[in-house]
Amino acid sequence: MDNKQYGEYVKSREKRSPIVKNCFNAFITGGTICLAGELLAFGYESAGASAEDAPLYVLLTLILLSGVFTGIGFYDKIAKFGGGGALVPITGFANAMAASATESRTEGLVNGTAVNLYRIAGPVIVFGTSASVIYGVIYYFFGG
Repeated sequence: MDNKQYGEYVKSREKRSPIVKNCFNAFITGGTICLAGELLAFGYESAGASAEDAPLYVLLTLILLSGVFTGIGFYDKIAKFGGGGALVPITGFANAMAASATESRTEGLVNGTAVNLYRIAGPVIVFGTSASVIYGVIYYFFGG
């Protein structure tokens, strides 16, 4: 069997991905997370938080819930159903950090959890800081 025949054989045996269903599930999952954020914001404002402070409380709540859901294994079920929709920026990032930390807890608190907590976050923090410095220099010399 040559490479072309093998490629045709593999293509005939592969399972087709349900693209429309996956897109719908991602849309529903991401939309539900965003709706929860909006409802939390309305709730915090109703409880007396200012319009400026409510988004901060929403972020903290979503990060906390994402970490807790990751720890108990519920976020994996959400991600399995919603795919990319579960990667709404703040919850997906919190999930990535919590998951890498919980996978390494058997190695100890410092060498396992704390070190691996920043395995995902470290590059993001470094890139974000570097990009903001570069942007600041460009803005200083060429901006208003």
